[in-house]
Amino acid sequence: MPDPLTPAGPFALGTFRSSAGVAFPGLVTGARVRDLSDLVPSVRALVEDWDTWLPRLDGLARSADGAWHDLAALCVLPPLEPGQILQSGANYRKHVVDLVAAEKESVHGATPEEARADAEKMMDERIRSGVPYVFLGSTRAMCGPYDDIVLPALGEQHDWELELALVIGRKGRDIPAGEAMSYVAGYTICNDLTTRDRLYRPDLKAIGTDWFTAKNADTFLPTGPFLVPAAFVGDPDDLRITLRHNGVVRQDESTKDMIFDIPRLIAYVSTTTTLHPGDLLLTGSPAGNGAHWGVFLKPGDVLEAEITGLGHQRNTVRSQP
Repeated sequence: MPDPLTPAGPFALGTFRSSAGVAFPGLVTGARVRDLSDLVPSVRALVEDWDTWLPRLDGLARSADGAWHDLAALCVLPPLEPGQILQSGANYRKHVVDLVAAEKESVHGATPEEARADAEKMMDERIRSGVPYVFLGSTRAMCGPYDDIVLPALGEQHDWELELALVIGRKGRDIPAGEAMSYVAGYTICNDLTTRDRLYRPDLKAIGTDWFTAKNADTFLPTGPFLVPAAFVGDPDDLRITLRHNGVVRQDESTKDMIFDIPRLIAYVSTTTTLHPGDLLLTGSPAGNGAHWGVFLKPGDVLEAEITGLGHQRNTVRSQP
């Protein structure tokens, strides 16, 4: 059985910083990284010509030519700088059923059995006739997969949301769901952190959620470690998403539980925005975030996260200086 902490396939891509402080795009093969800066300025530039580069990368991974580094000696940065970050909310069935059922019990007085049955009926109808819920994130919130998470001074309910993220490899608008997977270059891991008690504005209740404030603090989007080509990942609807908080498993779910799968997400977002190579689309987070457990992030906490075939993250939490 493949090691879930090791990226699938013969190679992956990433962005790294050497001990000399120089950042470069790299080709990862096992424990070694080939510096690609003699060939391309960035991973995003490579993705912008994905059909040309993908077969060429296979040859580079097998060659001893070029400058090679030990992966362990490098600082791992987010694998690429996206053009835009599209984030899916409420996209895992069990997660949303849990939320809706809890509200029906606490607010409407339903029994646990009634609440869950009603919530599951709502989700079945949403799958049949609903559309995804998507919002934009800031690239400035990104940090590396092993960087510290810095809690902002404002807010107390800082939460985790581990997600499968895909990287677009072709330009497209109004993309049919049946063609959508051909637009995916590869996949990576994102942890979409949220300050829950800053999500709703008491001074502007009619406007609703304040996604900018709640989700875009510096370091609130650990991303990476790698961009793994889609051809190596297998079925993206059958990957395991696992997050541990201080060693305790909090999220552990299959991507099978998505309400809207990747083709439907791509089709939906491309009706509004033209997708470009390098755009990042987060597919939602499964059940088990801190709000569910009644536990939120504190300085000194450690988050460990993995998705099958994409590697792993490990982030230590600290307070803002």
